[in-house]
Parts: sequence; C-alpha cells; structure tokens
Amino acid sequence: MIPAPFTYRRAATVAEALDLAASAGEDAKFLAGGHSLLPLMKLRLATPETLIDIGRICELSYVRDAGSYIAIGALTRHHDVEHSPELAEHVPLLAHAAGQVGDPQIRHRGTIGGSVAHGDPASDLPAVLLALDAQFVTSSGREIAATEFFRFLFETALVPGELLTEIRVPKQSAPAAWSFMKFRKRAIDWAIVGVAVQGDRVGLVNMGQVPLRASAVEAALAGGASLREAAALAAQGASPASDIHATAAYREHLAQVLVRRALEEAHSR
Repeated sequence: MIPAPFTYRRAATVAEALDLAASAGEDAKFLAGGHSLLPLMKLRLATPETLIDIGRICELSYVRDAGSYIAIGALTRHHDVEHSPELAEHVPLLAHAAGQVGDPQIRHRGTIGGSVAHGDPASDLPAVLLALDAQFVTSSGREIAATEFFRFLFETALVPGELLTEIRVPKQSAPAAWSFMKFRKRAIDWAIVGVAVQGDRVGLVNMGQVPLRASAVEAALAGGASLREAAALAAQGASPASDIHATAAYREHLAQVLVRRALEEAHSR
C-alpha cells in the first residue's frame, strides 16, 4: 500500500518543530519512530498533508532522576527505557514492559512518546503508564494525568500543533509489587490482551477504544476481595472489540485470566 501524497519536513529542535506545525496547520502530524503512524498512512486511515520528522531532536531523549519521579524525554527509545538504571531501580515495571515491545528493531527505533501520543489501545506502554499514575508534559506547559490523556480511539488530550515533551513517572514506594503479562500469537505481534499491575493498580491493553484502568478490580482489592475474586471483575466496564484475532468474549476471558496471574505474580514478589 502507498500513502497519500504529503509534504515532509524535518525539525532539529522543539522550537523548530512547533514553528513548522504552526505554519502547516491542523493537517500536520509529528513523526517520531513511525511504527504506528506510517502503517495507518499506508492503509489511508491517516492522510496528513504534512509530516514533521522530530526523530532527531536530541533534547527530548533522556531518563533523569527528578527527586520524587523519573523524567523521561518523549523521544527516548524503548531500548533506552528498558536499559535505564534509574527505571530499573525505581520503576521496574516500565523498564520490563519496554523490553517486551515488538522486536529489537522496533525497540531501537520506536519511542515512548510516540507510543503515548498515538493513543492506540493495543499498545503496551500507555496501559503501563496508566497503572503507574504517570503525568504527561506538553510543549505548551500543560501537565496531564495519564487517566485524563486518552480520549478515544487514536485520540488524546493533545491539541493540533502541541507536542508531547516529557513523561513523569512517580517513583514506586513498593517497586517490587509489579507484573506485566500479555497474550499474543507471535512475539512481535500486538497483544490480544495485556495487563500491567503496580501494587493494586491495574492497566489493561486492548480491552476498549482507549487504554484502560481496571477500576472494578482495583475497587474490589481496596474492599478486601481476594486476588481471584477481584480478577473475575477484569472485564467489567471494558468494551473489547471482536476482530480476526479474537472475539470480545475471548478477550474478556483472557483479561480475567491474565489479571489473576499478574496479581498473583505481583503480590508474590
């Protein structure tokens, strides 16, 4: 498949990227690693008039200890998230999950910010960041909670011309109580269903039109339910799709099984 015609621009700094976006108008899209946007363009599901390549903006690639949280530049590659000593010490769930994204080629090119800004409910890291209570910082200075960021399928709280610049992940008081599991056909495939657990917070991958927190599970745990009893509520409030990979009913069953296993693993660490 061939994308519709578009104009290509490359930015070397955040300021240049924002200037290019302002001049291009609302039909411009930022391009980071390209693993999410380009396939949609090839299928003509996305037809931006202008692509602004931000992949070489070095100022947005970092992992820093900022006291109460770890600051991650939006253009930090999955590989660098996976191997960050700061994340390994304070937020091991995120480091581990980044190492499960795609294959080595994808992890060396894909970025954490690109995954977040794309807003794909089948992507691993948005659900992980939901479970971690992350905050997203934009080029306009806004700080948006992960729970408020994902609005609809491929739609986020970002406005046209606004750039995601940083992800802030609170240091976990009990970093050992975590788990990440997903079910997929092949190692490089999107998850049919995935689960991220940090303490008693649970994020769900591919269980609706946005990444989700399993609020019914979390409420049951807070109320003293057993892990098995809480996991049985994993699909409550979700709206999984039926497609060529799985029916909605199968995804609901998978969510219950994976949440139970993930909770058991997290609470046994």
